[in-house]
Amino acid sequence: MAAGKTTSKPSLWQNERVRFIICFIGVFVCYFYYGILQETITRGDYSHTGKKEKFRYATTLVFIQCIINAAFARILIQFFEGSKLDRTKSWIYGMCSLSYLGAMVSSNSSLQYVNYPTQVLGKSCKPIPVMILGVTILRKKYPMAKYLCVFLIVTGVALFLYKPNKGSTTSDEHTYGFGEMLLLVSLTLDGLTGVAQDHMRARYQTGANHMMLNVNLWSTLVLGIVVLWTGEVWEFLAFADRYPVIIYNILLFVLTSALGQTFIFMTVVYFGPLTCSIITTTRKFFTILGSVLLFGNVISTMQWFGTVLVFLGLGLDARFGKPPMKTTH
Repeated sequence: MAAGKTTSKPSLWQNERVRFIICFIGVFVCYFYYGILQETITRGDYSHTGKKEKFRYATTLVFIQCIINAAFARILIQFFEGSKLDRTKSWIYGMCSLSYLGAMVSSNSSLQYVNYPTQVLGKSCKPIPVMILGVTILRKKYPMAKYLCVFLIVTGVALFLYKPNKGSTTSDEHTYGFGEMLLLVSLTLDGLTGVAQDHMRARYQTGANHMMLNVNLWSTLVLGIVVLWTGEVWEFLAFADRYPVIIYNILLFVLTSALGQTFIFMTVVYFGPLTCSIITTTRKFFTILGSVLLFGNVISTMQWFGTVLVFLGLGLDARFGKPPMKTTH
């Protein structure tokens, strides 16, 4: 070796602890703010010339979100996966996009009838339809720990949604039930999306960014036709003209959504999906807490207990619910 040879000092980004802190803060801040903005947009108080209005443009909101997500995915591919080929069939992306955007529209629409903590807890049941459809369609096998985790999640959500001492049926109860129905539709479509994504990964080794790009492109095409056909986009533009502040909120909403997905991708690349699951599970709990504190959504003692059970199940699933890794010899 030559005398006096020096080694280059590693950059700060190469420090694993620094990368973890950046990824954690990125996911936490982006999706925490994303949740607050989502509730602000969909459940905000809109009044014009003494007349109160509700935000009823969930399809247009998802349409805008898909455009920005696709743009971010394109940038990620350009900088990180420029030479990687995508062999996934285009029609498979199209079918996946239908369930994907249906789940997003149903989820956003449910916020017109239920508060944000209820929506987050309901969406936390996503492992249930994914598991059921995975077993029935893909014939997948899961470890026993997975079933225990799902039981905790189901029990927690049941406690959160249970409302004792109901008297006569009111119109509010009807709308609440409709919100629950929308969440059920969203969960079912989430399960179908998960099955489609598993199939793409197993058969075509589809990359995360290519999947994000193409599913969002197909969703943009479908939703573009829908909002033009129904005229919702023109109603939305008129609504935005009456309440210009919503444009600022939507811009931040779609940017935090796209940035959050970017940090999730970075977390998976550098630390694996297990760490990513733990971070996102922790984020959901504090999103609920933020919604309670900022929007005055009241949660009873039983609902808090149900919340703890849900996130206990999610945390245990992230730690013990995955099948053992196969090793090559």
